[in-house]
Amino acid sequence: MAWVLLVVAGLLEVGWSVGMKFTEGFTRLWPSVFTGAGIVVSMLLLSYAARTLPIGTAYGVWVGIGAAGAAVVGMVVLGEPATAARMFFICLLLVAVVGLKATSGH
Repeated sequence: MAWVLLVVAGLLEVGWSVGMKFTEGFTRLWPSVFTGAGIVVSMLLLSYAARTLPIGTAYGVWVGIGAAGAAVVGMVVLGEPATAARMFFICLLLVAVVGLKATSGH
């Protein structure tokens, strides 16, 4: 169950990190509310997952999902450049996430 919570927390991190772009420095009400709620729920789920998972693994996976997901959303939805180098490094992030899961012992 901790892994499910951690993946959901990572996906919420993607949502709130991309959502920050739409808050315009937290000057727009509803994007700011949704972004803030995403931050809180994502951190709560991370903290629940970290009760049973090693914190280094939990945090690394959370950040990896968030960073890779935000980069992909940026390229697919927001029109950011999708270069071969960016795709390579996103793949490296995902390999690191899988490696942390595989070596966590849980």
